[in-house]
Amino acid sequence: MREVTEVAVGVLIDKEGRFLMASRPQGKPYAGWWEFPGGKIEVGESTLDALQREILEELNTKIKIRDFIQTVEIDYPNFHLIMHCYLCEVTKGNLTLLEHEAARWIKLSEWNTIQWLPADDAIYERVKELIG
Repeated sequence: MREVTEVAVGVLIDKEGRFLMASRPQGKPYAGWWEFPGGKIEVGESTLDALQREILEELNTKIKIRDFIQTVEIDYPNFHLIMHCYLCEVTKGNLTLLEHEAARWIKLSEWNTIQWLPADDAIYERVKELIG
């Protein structure tokens, strides 16, 4: 049976309607590809608690979760991913990169200029509905 990984990610938006994306660090699968920040849901942890914890661990930032975007299920070569996506805003912190190689704020019109991980790319239409 294929390993299942369940994660929660945040589409962090700013007052100008841009959102934060981060590139995966060297040494990890898909290094240099772009994704939304977040990570694995631990046993016994709610999806929302996992998202807040992961953003604090990865970016030293606190967030307000505004809306559920969608859940994406996708097969990668070595595992099946279940990714819960939420629209969020920064409430405290200055987005310090603690795990990613780089990060940047982009507009929706720049979406197709990025080498997205397949699961992250799959939420384009829904993000467009919410912030486009």
